[in-house]
Amino acid sequence: MAAAAAALGLASLGARAQAPATIKVGVLLSLSGPGASLGIPEKNTIEVLPPTLGGQPVRYIVLDDATDTVGATKHARRLVEEDKVDLIIGPTVTPTSLAALEVAGAAQTPMISLAGSGAIVLPPEGARRWAFKLAPNEPTMGAYIFDHLQAAQRKTLAYIGFNTAFGDSFIKEMNKIAAERGIKVLADERYAPNDITVAAQVLKVSAANPDAVIIAASGTAGALPVIELKKRGYKGQIYLQQGIANADFLRVGGRDLDGCLFPVSPVLVAEQLPASNPVRAVALDYLARYEGKFGSGSRSLFGATAWDAYVLLDKAVPKALAKAAPGTPEFRTALRDALEQSRDVVGAQGVFSLSERDHNGTDRRAQVLVRIESGKWVYLP
Repeated sequence: MAAAAAALGLASLGARAQAPATIKVGVLLSLSGPGASLGIPEKNTIEVLPPTLGGQPVRYIVLDDATDTVGATKHARRLVEEDKVDLIIGPTVTPTSLAALEVAGAAQTPMISLAGSGAIVLPPEGARRWAFKLAPNEPTMGAYIFDHLQAAQRKTLAYIGFNTAFGDSFIKEMNKIAAERGIKVLADERYAPNDITVAAQVLKVSAANPDAVIIAASGTAGALPVIELKKRGYKGQIYLQQGIANADFLRVGGRDLDGCLFPVSPVLVAEQLPASNPVRAVALDYLARYEGKFGSGSRSLFGATAWDAYVLLDKAVPKALAKAAPGTPEFRTALRDALEQSRDVVGAQGVFSLSERDHNGTDRRAQVLVRIESGKWVYLP
């Protein structure tokens, strides 16, 4: 009996020793502040994720950076130094992502930003060797805008954008495309995400009378220039970018948004996509999970970005586990390397093929053109 008990005890110890280690994922989001309308659906998506990554148990540690670079730095440091996470998902917006990136890079911890700017991953050197971001790069978005602009024979444009790294990066890339295509830029006006009026900026743009205006802003604050332009009687085409695509933006902008066009991830209009679109099935699966919990029409492409981070990680984790155990520097390096080896991974927003030199991995399949009509998103084939 004693021998049997001893054997049972050894077997129990062996089973515990072989129990899979839990992967710890820090999730750093804008759950308050100007980016909250983006960060909240990202947090909601974390709630509908499966309880494993690559078959391994996972624990998500969710923190709010309040859309503040200081907060992002502080919480990123806590995640890597105190919680000792294996990777970070987030932050939500470009300025906080750039702040957290310095911490993640110094700690050699992979970070999958949910923001949009190419500045987060380009060039993929130094701290950016550890950063990934899943929203398509600005040139992909710009191609859709300028294709439509030129098809309508519009020859001049103006910008109204955030005076942040996000606005700077987006407008910089749009200027490159405008120069390549012979489109003249007549004005470039900026405002802060927490400003309550853009009347002065719109007056200057209206005086320039461009054929089109591109709004380089995200979240509900992106509705301010549109409302003011319509108030001033502007009749040209208004283009947005996908950082505005959430229900709160439609609510704030109301009927003033009718007719606005923007390139956006396909998940926003998944049901309207043709059956041949490779993203359609994955996008519909995500929406069924998300809207099944949070209600019909609650979708957000920002939540879908968090879902795609899961999709990529679920495929990368088994490769990393073959080389090291969670909780070690070797695992973090192996996970980064495995993400770089992702090929033709279909997500809810696009098809991803990453590499050591490309930490985004999207192409034109990551965008479609959408028009706002009567408070709804309408897919334009």
